[in-house]
Amino acid sequence: MNEIEQYEFDRVGYLVINEMLSAAEVATLAAAIDELEEHALARVQAPPRKKAAWGHDYHADAERGYHAWGERAEGKTLMIEDFWNASPAFDLLLDHPRTLSYISSILLGRYTINNSEIRIRYSGNASGTHMGGPIDHKYRYAFTGGRIDCMMVRMVYFVHNVGPDQGPFCVVPATHKSNYKSPYGNNPDKEPGMIGLPVQAGDAILFTENLRHGGLTNRSTQTRKTLHIGYGPHWMMSQNIATMDEPPYLTPATKERLTTAQNNLFRAWPLP
Repeated sequence: MNEIEQYEFDRVGYLVINEMLSAAEVATLAAAIDELEEHALARVQAPPRKKAAWGHDYHADAERGYHAWGERAEGKTLMIEDFWNASPAFDLLLDHPRTLSYISSILLGRYTINNSEIRIRYSGNASGTHMGGPIDHKYRYAFTGGRIDCMMVRMVYFVHNVGPDQGPFCVVPATHKSNYKSPYGNNPDKEPGMIGLPVQAGDAILFTENLRHGGLTNRSTQTRKTLHIGYGPHWMMSQNIATMDEPPYLTPATKERLTTAQNNLFRAWPLP
């Protein structure tokens, strides 16, 4: 993270990072998402089930180790969590040097991955606005010892272009420093100050979870697909909805496949 990026991230709470992924990485991830989408849609209503702490009822896929919720329909979303277990195609994001250089610039001390989700938003869908202002400690933003000191942050990767009418990720800039909770409800299309962030395939958006954010309505026929990875202090448990505040969920087969360094991105106490 260079000097300008540090200034802008501290000022507004997010960065749009152009060409974070190469064309080859985009192609690999897009194909893996498309395949997993069809696999999950065929099973999302089937047992076994995982009842999430927030009330969502997830399919817990015994074969490939992911958790899925939602449906393919007008205005709906399909959420696939713990996608690491489903395909080694996603492993390239674990050792992604450019990503980790950004994360290490805004998290103090040892960090781990606490969120891993694929969001598939169909035509007519919007993601409700949330966060911003005074917030739970595990999502807070701070400046400590002359540097940015975040708790949970998230990197969102884009595998296709997302224009203004295609449900772009949206933010209310600088609300990570607000002293008041938003009085505007959770409709992103009606909130004053909300801006959409159009991107190109291969771009990424990095933001602090303390920032008020969501997704504008997808007014196109394009299905919007994104990969989200959350990072935080090593002691923070899973922030996936299906496994909220539980240890991050990796299957034995995934742990066997990953290197020691990759496994340590999910462990409160690192392996030697």
